[in-house]
Amino acid sequence: MDLTLNSAVLGLELSGIRRFTFLVRDTPGACALTIGEPDQNTPGVVKEAAKAALDQNDTHYPPGNGYPYMLEAISKFEERAHGLRYSPDEIILTIGATESLFIALSTVLNPGDEVIIPTPAFSLYESITQLCRGVPVALPTEDNRFQIDPAALEAAITPRTKAIVLTSPNNPTGCIYTKETLDAIHGVLRDKPIFVLCDDVYRELVYTSSYHSFAEFQDMRDRIIVIQSFSKPYAMTGWRLGYCLADAPIRDRMQIFHQYAVVSAPAFVQPACAAALESDTTPIRELYRKRRDYVYGRLRDMGLEVQEPEGAFYMFINIKKYGMDSLSFCEKMLKEGLVGLIPGVYFGTEGYMRLSYCYSDGDLKEGLDRVERFLKTLA
Repeated sequence: MDLTLNSAVLGLELSGIRRFTFLVRDTPGACALTIGEPDQNTPGVVKEAAKAALDQNDTHYPPGNGYPYMLEAISKFEERAHGLRYSPDEIILTIGATESLFIALSTVLNPGDEVIIPTPAFSLYESITQLCRGVPVALPTEDNRFQIDPAALEAAITPRTKAIVLTSPNNPTGCIYTKETLDAIHGVLRDKPIFVLCDDVYRELVYTSSYHSFAEFQDMRDRIIVIQSFSKPYAMTGWRLGYCLADAPIRDRMQIFHQYAVVSAPAFVQPACAAALESDTTPIRELYRKRRDYVYGRLRDMGLEVQEPEGAFYMFINIKKYGMDSLSFCEKMLKEGLVGLIPGVYFGTEGYMRLSYCYSDGDLKEGLDRVERFLKTLA
């Protein structure tokens, strides 16, 4: 009897981000500024829509890709809010953005195909690529203010390159790709057989009017897959809902993986998603903008080097001057300062740490006070 496990999972383990988050959680008295989960609760109008659906016994199998009204709501929202025109039959309602990423890469990758991942990046991209028998290829952006250098992108492309993942606003930096950067990327990729996965899950949490998504380059529509999530802008992390947009031939192949992986998103949560798309995210965005300004000011006053985020709710803080690798630094700060931030090594970029500012004002003040006290012990 052969009980050999799938070789794609043998080199993987629980992500470093989750392991360090558990370490912070299990440290008595520690203040955590680690995970990217809004401290707000799901809006009442969203919850009421789900409750009403349950009362109406909307608990049976829905269509695999989502109810027609749900797909229509997403289609109208994307055109109204972002100028993206995808018909309902080019959309799949998924179990979070994670499933969207998984079915997208499962669809486009053959064993040995390469996926370019600009770093720093959320570790999920590397892991999913490996599970899909692909090869992750890091594209460092640290020395270019977290923008993609077109010459470096060109150099990273090989005959095996099949896809690139673009995350803007970015996790962990909070930076967005400028129009100049996107134009340069488009110039490199326009005539190449490479898929572009636009992970735009933080798009509703942007603090500048100059935001653009690569998805706007509709001359590459046949190679663009847009990933979205309800988790962050609507405080719906526990609902596990997202969606993807793709040209019809690509979506038709993606739905096969979706069907066999999950069948469908739950029926009674779909009215809640439709309600979320009609809600105003301005208040939550302005709350995070205020927190960003406070945290950025505090960190700069401590003498820390950090680029001001233009979206999402993270700060990626340079700690190279302290002469420690990021894991050692964060472990020391947790042990001695009782405050937890995520080591940059877990995002593929050493010498940094990520702070999440989607915590309450009180938690942010306490956490930053502890960071400041700890840094003074290193002087």
